[in-house]
Amino acid sequence: MLQDNLMMLRNIHRYSQEQIAEKVGVSRQAYAKWENGASVPDIEKCERLAAVYGVTIDSLVKTTKLDGAGVIPPPAGKAIWGAVVINERGQLVIPKAVREIFGLAGGAKLIVLTDEAEGIALIPEEMLQEKMKQAMAYASVSREE
Repeated sequence: MLQDNLMMLRNIHRYSQEQIAEKVGVSRQAYAKWENGASVPDIEKCERLAAVYGVTIDSLVKTTKLDGAGVIPPPAGKAIWGAVVINERGQLVIPKAVREIFGLAGGAKLIVLTDEAEGIALIPEEMLQEKMKQAMAYASVSREE
């Protein structure tokens, strides 16, 4: 719920209620009422809160539970899609919504990136190629200067 997310995000960003209230343009008492569930902010204030915390309004007002604990709303443009299971053949199914967002269909190529300390990431081949082109263009401009 909103009140849980507000408290979690404020604590993660190490803001006092006074600091976040000032950033949003309300009194500390008004903000405290949002955190304790006595009232809720209007849509304009939700938009300001989301901007301060770098999350979407949707993730600000929703709470996802994972193993009985609240999950921190991801930053804007980011998402947590839950767990996938690798089958006996080493295959996994990417959630349909993710496939739709990234235009992935059968035969699509994904680049597998790993960091032994951090984990695994999958990136559509076209996205990595575009980033490499941008990096090469930047590198060639830097050398000419």
